Amino acid sequence: MTFVPEKPSTATAGSSIVRPSRAEAEKAVRTLILWAGDNPDREGLEDTPSRVVRSYEEFYVGYQQDPVEILRTTFEETEGYDEMVVLKDITFESHCEHHMVPVIGKAYVAYLPAKRVVGISKLVRVVEAYAKRLQIQEKMTAQIANAINDTLHPKGVAVVIEGEHQCMTTRGVHKPGVGMVTSTMLGAFREDASTRREFLAIIGK
Repeated sequence: MTFVPEKPSTATAGSSIVRPSRAEAEKAVRTLILWAGDNPDREGLEDTPSRVVRSYEEFYVGYQQDPVEILRTTFEETEGYDEMVVLKDITFESHCEHHMVPVIGKAYVAYLPAKRVVGISKLVRVVEAYAKRLQIQEKMTAQIANAINDTLHPKGVAVVIEGEHQCMTTRGVHKPGVGMVTSTMLGAFREDASTRREFLAIIGK
C-alpha cells in the first residue's frame, strides 16, 4: 500500500510539535496490529487503522480547544450574587499519558464570584478540554483550577476529581474499583476552612 503524505499541521495548545498526516497515523496503527501478531489486511481489521485515527480525533480533541477562550465570555448582571457556584458530577473520559488507556471519572468544580460569572456549560467545557488530552490526574486538576482562576479572577476556586485508572484495572496490579481523588483549592477555598468545608459538604465529601 502506498501512503501519500498530507501537508502536516501544527498542534495547538501552545505546542510547536508538527502533527503527522492522517495516512502516517493510519500506517502507525497498522504497524501496531502487526506487532501484536495479527494481519491488518484481514477482513475484520482492514478498516481498523482508519477507525482508530477517527477515535483519536475524539479522544484528544482537547488539544484543539483553548480553555481561556472558552471562559472569556462572562456576565456582570448578577444582582450582587457572591456565594459559591458549584457544579457536581461532571463525568469525563481521559487517557493516561503513561499507558494511553482510559481514565474514567467525575469532576466537581466551584468558584466564588468576584464581579462576574460564567455560563455553567463553559465550566463543563473546560473540564472536557483538559480531559481530552493525554493526562495525569494531578495535572488535570490543577489545570482546570488555574484556568478558571486566571481567567475569571474569582475570590476562590475549588476542583476535586475522582478517577478510575484502567492502567491499574486492566494491566499492572489489576485492581478494579480503586479510585483516585485529587483536589486543588485556590483563594478562599485554600485560606478559609469554613468555605472549604461548605464546598466539600455540598459535593458530599
